[in-house]
Amino acid sequence: MKLPTPLRASHVWKLVGLAGAMGIAATGVLVARGERQRRAYSPDEIRSVLHERYTQAYAKQSEQEVLELEPAPNAVRRRIEKLFRRRN
Repeated sequence: MKLPTPLRASHVWKLVGLAGAMGIAATGVLVARGERQRRAYSPDEIRSVLHERYTQAYAKQSEQEVLELEPAPNAVRRRIEKLFRRRN
């Protein structure tokens, strides 16, 4: 029966390098999955979530329970209206 030989320093460094490469690959997979999930939202969904978070944070800061915001006019609509006003 043959006993296992102890690992040499070169083998240890190879294992450490392999573990590092696997860690980098796993991190890349997680980043790609997160990016796919972020891109799955439409701009309107993101805008509504951001508005909701803002109202919650502002209400918490000003000690109000509910804060009503007026809808902001659409920037594209404003630009179009501005162009029509110039022509008239």
